[in-house]
Amino acid sequence: MSITSLDGKRFAEMIIAGANNLAANAQMVNALNVFPVPDGDTGTNMNLSMTSGAKEVQEHLTDHVGKTAASLARGLLMGARGNSGVILSQLFRGFAKAIEQKEWINSQEFANAFEAGVDTAYKAVMKPVEGTILTVAKDAAKKAVLTAKHESDIVKVTEALLEEAKSSLKRTPELLPVLKEVGVVDSGGQGLVLVYEGFLAALKGEQLPGTPAIEPTLDELVKAEHHKAQSFMKTEDIVYGYCTEFMVRLEKEKLKDHPFSEEKFREDLSQFGDSLLVVADDEVAKVHIHSERPGEVLTYGQQYGSFIKIKIENMREQHSQIVGETHQQLHTDTKKKEKQPYGIVTVAMGEGIAEMFKSIGASAVIPGGQTMNPSTEDIVKAAQEVNAEKVIILPNNKNIILAAEQAKEMIDAEVVVVPSKSVPQGIAALLAFRPDQSLEKNQAAMAEAMAHVKTGQITYAVRDTAIDGISIAKNDFMGILDGKIVTTSKDKMEAAIHLIENMVEEDSEIITIFYGEDVSKEETEELVAFIEEKYEDLEIEVHNGKQPLYSFIISIE
Repeated sequence: MSITSLDGKRFAEMIIAGANNLAANAQMVNALNVFPVPDGDTGTNMNLSMTSGAKEVQEHLTDHVGKTAASLARGLLMGARGNSGVILSQLFRGFAKAIEQKEWINSQEFANAFEAGVDTAYKAVMKPVEGTILTVAKDAAKKAVLTAKHESDIVKVTEALLEEAKSSLKRTPELLPVLKEVGVVDSGGQGLVLVYEGFLAALKGEQLPGTPAIEPTLDELVKAEHHKAQSFMKTEDIVYGYCTEFMVRLEKEKLKDHPFSEEKFREDLSQFGDSLLVVADDEVAKVHIHSERPGEVLTYGQQYGSFIKIKIENMREQHSQIVGETHQQLHTDTKKKEKQPYGIVTVAMGEGIAEMFKSIGASAVIPGGQTMNPSTEDIVKAAQEVNAEKVIILPNNKNIILAAEQAKEMIDAEVVVVPSKSVPQGIAALLAFRPDQSLEKNQAAMAEAMAHVKTGQITYAVRDTAIDGISIAKNDFMGILDGKIVTTSKDKMEAAIHLIENMVEEDSEIITIFYGEDVSKEETEELVAFIEEKYEDLEIEVHNGKQPLYSFIISIE
């Protein structure tokens, strides 16, 4: 079947299929992480980001393709996690911008939108690296544009897009030597290929192995909007008082007398109320509508078949309760403290590390970091809740910096991101903060402070690999110094000792150790005893970080 135009409904199906395919294969993408660490999370980050975009699309279903793309971009923006998730959000931000005024698009407009997305994503990354998701997106978009010049069928253009994305993915090890050394393709590029596979499957009406059926649910539609909107109106102002939802199974016998046309079905139902949403295929029609006469709505729907599900709620009753909750919230809000001059938002995983940050001045600590990257929305919410005129964000992980920079543009305050890449860097930066200094001076001083910190980490390998000339066996312990694996051992304490030996220099003064969930008191005492004996001039600080996956996080200044 040839498809020469793409509307919002069909594009929504493509988005949901892409999200489903990525979700089904997220662990496979995680496994492509160059470092064999247990928190390789590209697949998880991209999955959560794309799921956020797909959910936003489902909640705002429309035939207008520009509005569907805008919903995807909005959901991706707020849900973006990690560098891969942020880049994915930027790809579809540019895509959406290119078609925002279009009710439907042809093959050339479709292909050009992908190219616009690539331009936006490249601009969003400070130092674009080839051999990554950016390269895969760029190569695929170029092929799509070339194909669309002589091909009006959007299916054919998408086939070309996917084919070149796969070819580009295979070439990534030639562009990034570390990928070739480890023997993997780029994980972010693989995630994008999975999204494009879902796009093509939806266009062809096919089901990819291992993915759930594409079935937008009405159960979650507009619930949040109901709550927000009703707090700004009076109960007596509600014109259509019953939120009515039903599913009807289309039956051949009834369709003889009433042939089903989704467009006519939607048009007829619109006479009964507002907030109408209709999703239909060859077997089922799903309806959400606000109506004053729900009985007549159901009578009309029953002409086409038998009901599978019916739900009717009295919104006037709900409204009274919601308004009461809103008044209570407003009362609570008046008790909030006055806006503070400064707020510092940081990210940390581990109860002990979080307590450390709070004790030295952090206003808010977002759970996450090594094992779960917070989303753009998580960072925005935390910054808003600190209620400050000036906000400083410490990501404490290189994979959170892009999301923090993206969040910065959405916060109604003066905001700077101090790009800390580890917990020790974040702590050093926070200790350099001075509340009586300007935002610019604090930013400079904090960046300077973290530049003098070395970060060491002990974790275990999740697979056999070889990197930087070091052979690593699954379950071996690895010592990582400022992002580079410098030692491995089957013994945790041996790996920790070798790591410290790689870290300490003649001018080193202070060593700080955060021990994790898997470390005993005896193991910590053993490590301290080694340091005291070999480096008697070093000042030692020890804290129970309670962090998962990383046995030790060590800093040296």
